[in-house]
Amino acid sequence: MSMLFYLIYLLRYGAFLLSYVSQKNAFPKPLSPKEEDELLALIQNGDEEAKEKLIEHNLRLVAHIAKKYSQSAGFDVDDLISVGTIGLIKAVNSYNGKKSVRLATYAARCIENEMLMMMRSARKTSKEISLNESLGGDTDGSEVTLMDILSVDDDDVIDEVSLGIESKKLYEAIENCLSSREKQIIVLRYGLVSKPYTQREIAKKLSISRSYVSRIEKKALFKMNKYFMSNEGVN
Repeated sequence: MSMLFYLIYLLRYGAFLLSYVSQKNAFPKPLSPKEEDELLALIQNGDEEAKEKLIEHNLRLVAHIAKKYSQSAGFDVDDLISVGTIGLIKAVNSYNGKKSVRLATYAARCIENEMLMMMRSARKTSKEISLNESLGGDTDGSEVTLMDILSVDDDDVIDEVSLGIESKKLYEAIENCLSSREKQIIVLRYGLVSKPYTQREIAKKLSISRSYVSRIEKKALFKMNKYFMSNEGVN
């Protein structure tokens, strides 16, 4: 469900997310604590633009963590950024100012959790770990456990983007906008009929280069985003 959720969110808020995640534009600078608190207050009142801005200004954190794991574990940085962005979105959706850790600390754990789950799945070496195991803490010593992160259920977050309506729009976009090759890559990449594939796995499966897969994916996402935006509010 995570990659489907990520794809829907990309297309729903694609204008700003796609420009950074797909094109690797320079990430905006982190917000000051005051600016962050102001946005969090607006988000509590349902301000979607504030949510977008908070996510946008924390994408640098996703890229930083992705680079770390790419270098140490040998995974593709684009794949890590994709799943890491899921963690960031979950963090922003579930965080509130009452938590005992700052957003950056909480988000980093959510981002790392998504990346680690992807890497464990890819290696097929999942291991039992304690849900109450400490994953570190903020500067004031407050701890975050795995339970804090795993309690952020995909379904709880997806409810906020009206999954049923958005999924219908997603499949309409795939059918109406994409070439057969673009459709094939999006379906594989985001696991729409089976498990999600990495760009490298798709390249090997289709006997094409990973860079070509990446170009096709980006082109397809922008096409689908345009369809989403032109049909905003249409059920």
